Amino acid sequence: MKIKGGFVVNKVGSQHVVVPVGEASMERHCMIRLNDTGAFLWGQLGANAAEEDLVQALLAEYAVDDDTARADVTAFLGKLRAADLLEE
Repeated sequence: MKIKGGFVVNKVGSQHVVVPVGEASMERHCMIRLNDTGAFLWGQLGANAAEEDLVQALLAEYAVDDDTARADVTAFLGKLRAADLLEE
């Protein structure tokens, strides 16, 4: 899966903000704030990652246990799906 085209992450101060660009900006008028973990996972999705790839990347990057990593990835992907930002 990967992020649909037309969205970029910008860092504004200490915040990571997803904004639509190009044609997507005509269709969507939104901004989504990401914490550092969300920004990290967003970057991993640029590589067309599977859910298990995201879990493994989170485990390698952060000091979390497997259950926490899986729950966090599931919650993050659920929010992206709800906002219709994923190509699966």
